[in-house]
Parts: sequence; C-alpha cells; structure tokens
Amino acid sequence: MLDISEWTPDPYIVVLTGMGFLIALVAWLPLALKRLPLSLPIVCIGIGMAIFSVPQVTDRPLPLAYPEITERFTEFVVIIALMGAGLKLDRVFSWRRWSVTWRLLAVTMPLSIGAITLVGGWWMGLPWIIALLLGAALAPTDPVLAADVQVGPPRSGEEDEVRFGLTSEAGFNDGLAFPFVNLAVALGLAASTGEPWALKWITHSVVWEIGAGVVGGWLIGRAFGWLTFHIPADTKLAKTGDGLIAIAATFVSYGLTEMIQCYGFLAVFVTALTHRRAQRDHDFHREMHDMTEQIERLAMMLLLVLFGGALVSGLLAPLTWADALAAVVILLVVRPVTGLIGLLGLKASWSEKLTLAFFGIRGVGSFYYLAYGLNHMEVEGGERLWAIVGLVVLMSVLLHGLTVTPIMRTLDRLQGRDPDADDATPPPGLQGPAA
Repeated sequence: MLDISEWTPDPYIVVLTGMGFLIALVAWLPLALKRLPLSLPIVCIGIGMAIFSVPQVTDRPLPLAYPEITERFTEFVVIIALMGAGLKLDRVFSWRRWSVTWRLLAVTMPLSIGAITLVGGWWMGLPWIIALLLGAALAPTDPVLAADVQVGPPRSGEEDEVRFGLTSEAGFNDGLAFPFVNLAVALGLAASTGEPWALKWITHSVVWEIGAGVVGGWLIGRAFGWLTFHIPADTKLAKTGDGLIAIAATFVSYGLTEMIQCYGFLAVFVTALTHRRAQRDHDFHREMHDMTEQIERLAMMLLLVLFGGALVSGLLAPLTWADALAAVVILLVVRPVTGLIGLLGLKASWSEKLTLAFFGIRGVGSFYYLAYGLNHMEVEGGERLWAIVGLVVLMSVLLHGLTVTPIMRTLDRLQGRDPDADDATPPPGLQGPAA
C-alpha cells in the first residue's frame, strides 16, 4: 500500500506525465478557446506560474541562469514558426501584391526601433547602445505568438489583407531586425576595444548577411522543391506523405546559411516561400504545414510554461515605475503609431489599418534577440533588460490574447464573413495545429 508521507515520485516520471498533459492540452485547448476572448499563450503562462509556485519545485527558470539554453531554445521555436508561416502564405510573391509587407518592414520596423531606442535612452536612462539592443529586440512582430492573427493553413482561403500583412511581416522582420542587434553588439565591442566598426557592419552584417540569407534560402527552397515535386515520380519526396520534410528543410536551410554567416531566420522564411512556389496547389503543403504547426505549438507551450515560472521566480523584480510606464508606451503608442505611419496611402479600410497597427505582438523573437545580444556583448544590468522585455511580452500576451478573438470576428463581419456560420473556417491559429 502506498505511504503518502514517504511518497517521492521519480522526477523523470513526473516530467513524462507533465509532458503528456501538455501534449493533450496542445490538441484540445484551441478548440476550447475557439470563441472565448482568451488565448493559448495566456493559459500556458498561467500553468507555468502555478507549477513553479509549488514549494517542492525548487528550480527557477530565469533566463540569465541558463543563457545558452535560453538562446538556443527560443531560436528553435522561431525557425519552426518561420517555416510554418512561409508555407501557409497563398499569395503569389510580387512587389505590388506584397506592398503592405514592405510598408511594415521598411517604415514601421525602423521607426519602432528608433522610437524604442529613444524611450530606453532618454526615458529609462539606459546607455544608448543597450537602448538600441532593446529597440531591436522589441521591434519585430513575433511569428510564434502572432499565429492567432495570421492566415490559415495552405489553400484555406483565409488570406485577407490584415492576416496576410501580419503573417508576411512576422516572417521577414525576424531576419531584418538582426542587423540592428548586430549594430548594438558592434558598438559595444567598439566601445571597449576602440576598433572601427562601421565598414564591417555595413558590408557584413547588412549587405552580406541579408543578401546571402535571401539567396541561400532561395537556393535551398528550390532544391527541396525539386526533390519534393519534380524528380521522377517514384522517388519524389511528396510521395512519402510525411510532413517531416518541412522540418528537414528548416534545419538544412538554417544550418547551411548560418555556416556561411548569414541570417538563418531570413533564409528559413525564404526557403518556405520558395518551396511553396514549386507546386503551389499541391496537397502536400498542408501536411508539411500541419507538422510544423504541431511542433511549433508544443515548443511554444513549453517555453511559455517556463516563462510563467520565470515570472513567479522574480523575473520582473528589477523593474522601476519608469520601466513599467515605458513598457506601456512601447506597446500602446510606439507600435500603433509607427504602424499607421507605415500604412499611410495603403488602399485599405481604416478598420484594417488599425488592426494591422495594433497587433504588433511581441514574444519569442524578442526573447531570442535579447538572449543573443547579452550572450555576445558585455552588459551590466542584464536582469533589468530581461525584466523590461518580459513585461512587454507579458502585456502583449494578455492584451492581444484577450482582444484577438472579438477584434478578428468583428473584422470578419465587416468584410462580409460570418465567423459563426456552420461552414465557417475557424480563425487562423485555431484551425488544426497552430500556435
């Protein structure tokens, strides 16, 4: 008979059981939350806070305690999300058709980086180099947590201007923010060594890493597209029906491009777009998309459980009132204003422009960039930076998670779609596997 007083379960068994519950939630929660003003990330953070509040759980998942693991785990989640985002875009690539994307990338993101840098340096009193790192980390829209406002799976027919704009922006800007992160790293090293930085930063971090990332991603996408759809029928990869091909393409694209020192994030998204173009209407794209979405959602849930644990372990303790107010400004002023500026002149309704500007969700990408920056430069006060980024992400998860369902349902009705119809497709991010 089991003696409760002496019961000490094997930690491995506890972890295994917990993973079982987590995977079950991955499959079930999106259906349960379909029409509720509540998001999966909110639930995951709450679970993490509950678990790590138990006195018997002594480990504290603070990012500065595990800097390498934090960088690598967040990196993994982002690249999986980028492959999924690229595969589900139905719109044919062109400069004109993607005009909303270029506006958000060329105008909104640089303005956001500049504005957040000013807030960090002038308002919060951070050193300007650190303020730049903060701006680069918090400017991109996250491809992981923004899934609820993205397009649906391939060929699902859900690709209005808002969902397309946020999906394509999240896909590209995770790579295009990297030059600014590297600029902060270069300035930090130059401040300590006195070595010149400008020429190397422009030629390598901007020209080479962006250019090689795009070309490398395109070449790898072409290669996987040929192997999947165009080699002799008996040996083409599409015959396998195995969506793991998308994970293979993700790892190969990221690995090979990182080996030649270019932006792997950018390469993965370009690989996905190019692979989709190889046979745009093939059913195999749905299988690849579903596989990436399942892995992405599981990894995202695990990461957010750990984030919830970090919150109850003192992640936000170093915050000042100035930091908290700055976080509100970054989320509620900087992104909406810069978003609307970037969308000036776009042929879209005001409801669409306001939605695009509002849903600049901050999340896993911000965690990665901050971890990368802190791991590649000497920074004092890393705890405060993590507290600021953690607060912005927490506020974004709560604010956008509570508003995404009613706002997107209202937008659907304004555009003539009935989200409650029997044959209506569930909102993106809630149909099948998604983050």
